[in-house]
Amino acid sequence: MDATDAGAGTGGAPDKLASRVARRIEAEVIAQGWPVGRVLDSEPVLRERYGVSRGVLREAARLLEHHQVARMRRGPGGGLVVCAPDAAPTVAAVVVYIEHVGAGLRDVLHARRLIEPVLGRLAAERIDEDGIARLRATHAAELSPARPGEWSGGLFHSVLSEVTGNPVLQVFADVLEQLAYRYVALARPMPADEVRRFTKDSHVRHAAVLDAVVAGDAPLAQVELIRHLDEVAEWFRGATADHGAGTGDADGGGPAVRLAPEPVGLAAGRTLAEGVATRVYEDIVRGGLRPGTVLGSEAELMERYDTSRAVLRAAVRLLEHHAVATSRRGPGGGLVVTRQEPRAAIDATALYLAYRRATAADLRVVREAIEVGLVAQLPARRAEPDVAARLAALRDRLDRPRPDDPDPDPDLDFHAVLAEPAGNPVLALFLRIITELSSRTGTPGGCGDDAGARHREILDAVLDGDAGLAQYRMRRHLSS
Repeated sequence: MDATDAGAGTGGAPDKLASRVARRIEAEVIAQGWPVGRVLDSEPVLRERYGVSRGVLREAARLLEHHQVARMRRGPGGGLVVCAPDAAPTVAAVVVYIEHVGAGLRDVLHARRLIEPVLGRLAAERIDEDGIARLRATHAAELSPARPGEWSGGLFHSVLSEVTGNPVLQVFADVLEQLAYRYVALARPMPADEVRRFTKDSHVRHAAVLDAVVAGDAPLAQVELIRHLDEVAEWFRGATADHGAGTGDADGGGPAVRLAPEPVGLAAGRTLAEGVATRVYEDIVRGGLRPGTVLGSEAELMERYDTSRAVLRAAVRLLEHHAVATSRRGPGGGLVVTRQEPRAAIDATALYLAYRRATAADLRVVREAIEVGLVAQLPARRAEPDVAARLAALRDRLDRPRPDDPDPDPDLDFHAVLAEPAGNPVLALFLRIITELSSRTGTPGGCGDDAGARHREILDAVLDGDAGLAQYRMRRHLSS
């Protein structure tokens, strides 16, 4: 799969240069306060400013368009125009990473159990007349979807997250919602009667959450959400337990229905290249293909996906950007499934939250929900061999003298490492996103002269089996 010009490589230096240029432009957009509609400059001016060829700049512009940061407008007065992004590219990037690393439904349900109750509390504290109207309208529409066989219960959680006014919660809640229903859809189509029962049960629970939120009863809203999430988790486990059931109306349940929305893929295929990249990605996920698997040569892929060489190469660049697959040259080469890296997911989230002007307080709320929830569970698991080994290694690293240690480890991130024993790649990614964004915004927690001492206190409580004290110390640390 050789490049046809310097700006169309599949993993070489020109593509890396295009990525660097795209990141520089993204940083400028953020520094300017994300001025939607502003023309940054014409193509010739941008080429001169960054010292790159037309091919490299256009590849950078394609990445910017993929992230919904900016798009190239042709004609008089044209140039690179700043866009107003929605959450779709961010949700897609995070879902791609989580699915590709093999996270399971259990991981997703665990993450929902820690994060989503916060929606109830914040919504009850912040809801206004407009929020009440939107939430009630969404709830009322659940039993009468716009199209037969459509399931719209997930919209309630989405609107509830919007009511909180916390963009971090909104992104994570949307990711978890997408993932949960995609796992069910991949398992089996659902009989229509089963979907109707599930919808009615969810509708009843949503009503209880809605009443508590409108009344401003934050504790009750949290309790009702937890009850609802536990029931939904049980239903999901049952729905995915028997992959051979529910394939039609054999059980009298009516036509089969898929609960998941359209495939997330890579930004849902707004362009031809994104559409092809999405199809390749879906084939990797559905096939459970491992890193190193060769998907095919360029000629084979062009035929399989009925596309041109130019579109396929643009799709490959997107797959490489998301660390899903990469082009390998030489004998036995072709498009190869890669080991997933979180950078694309982290960068996409950082961009979107910068546009949404997420605050340090927004990050802290979600971070506390995850980390306090994790340290509450670790004491009960501390004797498990793998968990014990990880906690012991973390203790040794914390005890290493600083800063006089001849071989200091500046990359030690206590919070990320502490999450590893939980074995949940969803929460691990969420924490990586939060800790990185927290460092950019100066959010307290994990910083300061006494951070090491606080870390040791938290770990001591975990090792002593004192879940309550571990939670207290973590909460105090994050708020300091």
